[in-house]
Amino acid sequence: MPMRELLTTDEAADYLRLSERKLYELVADRAVPCSKVTGRWLFSRAALDRWVSAGLIAPAGLTQVSAPPIVGGSHDPLLEWALRESHSGLASLPEGSEEGLRRLTRGEVMIAAIHLHRLDGDDEAANPEAVANAAGLHDGVVIAFARREQGIVVASGNPLDLSDMASIASSRARMAQRPAGAGAQLLLLALLARAGIAPDDLKLAKPAFPTGPDIAQAIRSGRIDCGIATRSVAKSAGLDFLPLAWERFDLVMRQRDYFMKGPQALFGFMRCAGFPERAGELGGYDVSDAGAVRLVN
Repeated sequence: MPMRELLTTDEAADYLRLSERKLYELVADRAVPCSKVTGRWLFSRAALDRWVSAGLIAPAGLTQVSAPPIVGGSHDPLLEWALRESHSGLASLPEGSEEGLRRLTRGEVMIAAIHLHRLDGDDEAANPEAVANAAGLHDGVVIAFARREQGIVVASGNPLDLSDMASIASSRARMAQRPAGAGAQLLLLALLARAGIAPDDLKLAKPAFPTGPDIAQAIRSGRIDCGIATRSVAKSAGLDFLPLAWERFDLVMRQRDYFMKGPQALFGFMRCAGFPERAGELGGYDVSDAGAVRLVN
């Protein structure tokens, strides 16, 4: 975080229009976001903004109804584990990245897990840009969860000797597809566009598979030959994995929900030693910036 975004106690009190004594009371009650560095309290300007926004009172008749404690959007094994182990009380509704964002704008979920991809290959900023431009998410916040390794999952030993989209098309391998708007489906379309291959050139299995583990099970049973999923999915199923790309997997929510009990329990758990340990066990994760704020609309 840039140092200019960090305020001292007197600067934070002035920013919030509080006395320093009152600010110290809030710090003592752990009611205001802050950090202690070399004996001094420091306050993130962005965190203070979110804290104030979380306490806004709507005019009579326009009271905001809290979103249900549900994480919609994309499925992820590490996220599913963290939701359980953190005792966050947050349920999971994996339906794909774009559907998760739609539910978030309608107030049907508290958090959307997303990993979006662009046809031009500039995926680093795809998630924040989608939230910044989404109608109804003027108060959206994007929190980094992990970088994940995506690739082609195939049967053990890679019996069809697949390597890329071209080899899948030429071999007429039976390939899984995901629902429209799912991050893995967006990645598939982007890879095909970059390779100059039309979706109709692939032998796509129907119907679409809801999650990566569903694809892994279909490969193990012999119903399909390959599909796009994360390394962690392939590893847990004992399947081979052909790496394609690292992607951003982020959590999106409204500013007012950032300090709710469920999200804070999850974010606190993401800072524990067990979180990166579990990520290493699953494989294909980089959680070095987990919890970092990537966008505040």
